[in-house]
Amino acid sequence: MLSKVNSGALLGLNFIKVICEIDISTKGFPAYFLVGLPDNAVKESRERIISAIKNSGFEFPSNDRITINLAPADLKKEGSLYDLPIAIGILIGAEKIYPKINLDDFVFLGELSLDGSLRPVKGVLPITAGLKKYGIKNIIVPFENRFEASIVKEVNVYAFKTLKEVVDFLTGKLKKDPFKDDTKSINSLSTYNIDFKDVKGHFHAKRAITIAAAGGHNILMIGPPGSGKSMLAKRIPTILPDLTYEEMLETTKIYSIGGLLTEDTPLITKRPFRAPHHTTSSVALIGGGSSLKPGEVSLAHNGVLFLDELPEFKRGVLEVLREPLENGYVTISRARGSVRYPARFMFVAAMNPCPCGYYGDPEHTCSCSLSEIKRYRSKVSGPLLDRIDIYLDVPRVDVEKLMEDEMSESSLEMKNKVVKAREIQYFRYKRHKNILLNSHLPPNLIEKYVILSKEAKNILKMAIKKFNISNRGFHRILKLSRTIADIDNSEKVDEKHILEAIGYRTSLEL
Repeated sequence: MLSKVNSGALLGLNFIKVICEIDISTKGFPAYFLVGLPDNAVKESRERIISAIKNSGFEFPSNDRITINLAPADLKKEGSLYDLPIAIGILIGAEKIYPKINLDDFVFLGELSLDGSLRPVKGVLPITAGLKKYGIKNIIVPFENRFEASIVKEVNVYAFKTLKEVVDFLTGKLKKDPFKDDTKSINSLSTYNIDFKDVKGHFHAKRAITIAAAGGHNILMIGPPGSGKSMLAKRIPTILPDLTYEEMLETTKIYSIGGLLTEDTPLITKRPFRAPHHTTSSVALIGGGSSLKPGEVSLAHNGVLFLDELPEFKRGVLEVLREPLENGYVTISRARGSVRYPARFMFVAAMNPCPCGYYGDPEHTCSCSLSEIKRYRSKVSGPLLDRIDIYLDVPRVDVEKLMEDEMSESSLEMKNKVVKAREIQYFRYKRHKNILLNSHLPPNLIEKYVILSKEAKNILKMAIKKFNISNRGFHRILKLSRTIADIDNSEKVDEKHILEAIGYRTSLEL
């Protein structure tokens, strides 16, 4: 008998329906064939399925000829999520069970243990979110995946702990309502236990970070060890606007594919802050591997990617950042296919000014020669530095300022400025689909939206000649000055705005 059970596969964030076709025949020699480009995890499902069926109290048709096709046959199938649909298809094809529901209205996902219990699988959220495209409104998942799947409100989620429970539900022996998660408040999950008010001094740094957050600009902090660069970076998410529901869903999809969701955190409600170590590989940073998993740049989507000790990263690792910094997405191409993941993040980096770390520090003597400093800074390529909008000096804070009781500007106060500036940008660019912030402006629209006063134009011309600023740097200064003007609620970019923007772009010079 032939049976068909729906399951799914992912190509990047895109869901593709997979039909598990199972043909069981009493003619011919007993055999078990699995076709449709399965990877090793799918091929090994045979032993799990056989044991799970037997230990669930059903008879496995071991004397029959079983042929399983995962359609479409030209799409690579990977992972253990096909265990459950294949097992259900075998039981139906062998006429061991007779479902009383229409299987075409359901998608089945789940890994089987040898005792017949269901284990959680990756990628449940993007699969659930993609069901609408096929007109399917029901999904059956392992019990541990119930919160993740229930984020998509338009789909009925049925969560089970064992294969036996799924069979009883299909045959009408077990009545079960769709799972609904009403226990968690999104607002309660998006609070932070750190605040910019903990940072003493650094008023100039806070101003620059507020500008960077308001326009989505990239920032490089340069200062001696212990000056507070990491402390400042970790607090940047606290001043960014709260994630919208659409942004939460998009970010959570990426984490679902990476297998980083838990029952306690089924939905990403805070803007991500990713800080990979400088020993990380290019594959870990950009994504890929045998399963084309998302990397750190995609996990930082809608949030912050922080690279501390920037020159210590391998040069080849840093160079892969060019595409996501420029385009807001990353394309991963391997022999088995190509996928695209979103990767629009605020890039924050930190480095010492020299190998010993104390160049320009009034309290410590620098032991580095000028050639050593230049060689150290040259580890970060010019093209990558050209994609950074703000170069920020972070000097050591005087001990007397650290001991002062004066209240520092809080994250909430900084966030209010950021939110107001972003609201201005939203209404300015609402006619453009892919432009949300000033940093997203393409070159052909800069002249339209960045209106310089006569004095600002003259200052910019002189700066370009004096500092030999590149074309990309020229455009970034204009976009940065637009953000500074937005914070000041000014329609026109004036002299003071362009001067501040130029200052942020030229402070890396020796």
